[in-house]
Amino acid sequence: MTQSERANFGTKLGVILATAGSAVGLGNVWRFPYMAGENGGAAFIIIYFFCVLVLGIPCMISEFIIGRHGQSNTARAYRKMGGKAWSVVGIMSVLTGFLITSYYAVVAGWCLQYLWASLAGDMQGDPAYFTSYFTAFTQHPVKPVFWLIVIMGITYFIIKKGVEKGIERASKIFMPTLFILLLIIVVASCLLPHASEGIRFMIQPDLSKINSDVFLSALGQAFYSLSIGMGCVCTYASYYSKQTRLASTATEIGIIDSIVAVLAGLMIFPAAFSVGLSPDSGPSLVFITLPNVFQQAFSGIPILGYVISPLFYALLSLAAITSLISLHEVSTAFFAEELSITRKKAAFIVSITTSAIGIFCALSFGVLSDVTIAGMTLFNLFDYVTGQIFLPVVGFLTCVFIGWFVPHQIIRDEYANFGSTSAGFFHAYLFLVKYFCPFCIAVIFLRQLGVI
Repeated sequence: MTQSERANFGTKLGVILATAGSAVGLGNVWRFPYMAGENGGAAFIIIYFFCVLVLGIPCMISEFIIGRHGQSNTARAYRKMGGKAWSVVGIMSVLTGFLITSYYAVVAGWCLQYLWASLAGDMQGDPAYFTSYFTAFTQHPVKPVFWLIVIMGITYFIIKKGVEKGIERASKIFMPTLFILLLIIVVASCLLPHASEGIRFMIQPDLSKINSDVFLSALGQAFYSLSIGMGCVCTYASYYSKQTRLASTATEIGIIDSIVAVLAGLMIFPAAFSVGLSPDSGPSLVFITLPNVFQQAFSGIPILGYVISPLFYALLSLAAITSLISLHEVSTAFFAEELSITRKKAAFIVSITTSAIGIFCALSFGVLSDVTIAGMTLFNLFDYVTGQIFLPVVGFLTCVFIGWFVPHQIIRDEYANFGSTSAGFFHAYLFLVKYFCPFCIAVIFLRQLGVI
C-alpha cells in the first residue's frame, strides 16, 4: 500500500473517538477504580492527572509523530524514521500489541459472560456466591473459550471493514453509547444513601496518603491507561491526515481518558460506600465485589437493581471491545503491509493466532493451571512480560528515539503540521520527552523489577 493509497479517518470526530476508544478501556473502568481505592482516592487522582499531563500526553504525541510521519504500520514507521536499528523498537511494539490482544480478549470475554448472566438474573446471591461463581466460570473448560471466540469474532468483523467503514464507524457508535451508560450508572450510584462518603473519598484529598508508592502507581496507571507502547497510538496516527493537530488531539484524548476514569470512580465508590464495603478490593472489584455492591445498593428498588448490573457489564464490554479493536489493528496493519496481503486476510490471521494463544491463557485458570513458566500461569506470564517489561521498555526507547536521535526539525514539522498550526509548548514537550519521561519510565520499570 503506497502513501497515497493509505486509508485515513474520515472526520476529526472519527480521529478523536477512535483514538480515545483505544485509550479508554478496562484500564479506566476496571483498573483505575481499584488503583485509586488502594492508594488513597483523591490523593491518587490528583497525582494521576499530573502524570497524564507531563508523562502520558508527551509520550502520546511522540507516537503520533512517528506514526503519521511513517504512514505505515508501527514496525515500518520506526524503520522509515530511524533505520533498521530502531525498527526493532517498532517490532517489539507490534509484538506487545499482539500478545496483549491474546490475553486481553480473555478478560473481554469475561465481561460478555457477566453481561449475559446479568440479563439472565444470575447475579444474585451472597458474597460467597459471587466468589464461587467467578471461580467456577474462569475454571470452566468451555465457557471462557466460547466468549473469547465470540468477542474476537466481533472484533474481526469490525477490523476487516477497514479504517473508515470499520474502526471509525464502530467508534462513533460505541464511544457515545459508553458515555451514556456511564452517566446513567453514575447518577444512579450518586443518588444512593450515604453516597456522599464515596464522593468525598474521590474529591477530598488526604495528603498524608501521598508517598513514593502512590506516585509510582499513578505513573504506571497513566502509562497503562493511555495505551502507550502497545503500537495502538502509533498505528492509528498513521491514518491521520496532515491537517490533524497532534498536540491538541493528544490533549483532548488525555482529557477524555481522565474523565472516563473519574466517572468510573464516581460509578463505583458511592455504591461501595453506600453498602459499607471497602473501596480497595483490588482486581476482584469488578467481577466479585461489584455484583454484590449492586445487589445490596439497589435492593430497595428491585427493578433498578436488575437494570444497573446489565448496564454496567454492557459498559465494560464496550470499553473492552474499543481497546481490543485498536490492539488487533496493530497486528493487522503489520501483516497486511509486511506480507503484502489484503486487510481481510491479515485480520483473519491475527484473529486465528491470537485466539489460539488466548485459549491457552483462558484455560490457564482451570485445566492448564498446573502449566507454569517461571512460577506463573500462561495468563499471568503474558500479563507480566507485556505490562512490566515490554511496555516500559518500548516507551522508554521511544522517548529516547524522539528526544535524542530524530532531527528536531522533523519533530517540529510534524508537531506544527509543517507550519500550518502553532508550535506552542513545543520546547516544553521536547524537554519532557528528552529528560522527564525517560527518567520516570525508567523508575517505574526498575521498581516493577524490584530493583528499587
